[in-house]
Amino acid sequence: MDVYNVHERLLSAAPRRVGALLDSLAGDDDRLWPRGGWPPMVLDRPLGEGAAGGHGPVRYTVAAYVPGTWVRFAFTAPRGFDGFHEYAVLAADGGHTLLRHTLAMRAHGSARLTWPLFWGPMHDACLEDGLDRAERACQGTVVRPAHHSAYVRTLLRLASRTRPGTEGDTGLRGAAAGRQGGGSGRGVA
Repeated sequence: MDVYNVHERLLSAAPRRVGALLDSLAGDDDRLWPRGGWPPMVLDRPLGEGAAGGHGPVRYTVAAYVPGTWVRFAFTAPRGFDGFHEYAVLAADGGHTLLRHTLAMRAHGSARLTWPLFWGPMHDACLEDGLDRAERACQGTVVRPAHHSAYVRTLLRLASRTRPGTEGDTGLRGAAAGRQGGGSGRGVA
């Protein structure tokens, strides 16, 4: 099963400003990756080629990085995810910048079922929340904030029950504990 998934947001900001958000990924002052219950993006060293980590049970290495412009992460887990996800900062007309996230992979084995039922909807919600953060950082507000569907809210509640001690949380934290390995925690794309 081939998966090609794109999320993008046109921002009223110069590429340099949007690129700074990209460069903050997985850092102490990460201003791009979503919060509010999503597992943080954690890497074993600063963002750069060869850094390894992930978010929740989704694991990857930085395959390529052009500061302020582009970063590609190659999946290493979960099993059945063969491909990458990446962010690109693209200059647009009139002082705008397009921030694009692309996921391209071949799902095989159980991922052929879990992608459309779990990972895909959660990935979409997570990415839209992150693009909201980027828009707020660049423009001070979000014109059309993302809203989670009833199905995604149900998945978030179910995921929170799969991890002990997560009452009041979505249960999708814990990437830090598995930052250097293939952590066994449950979470989302």
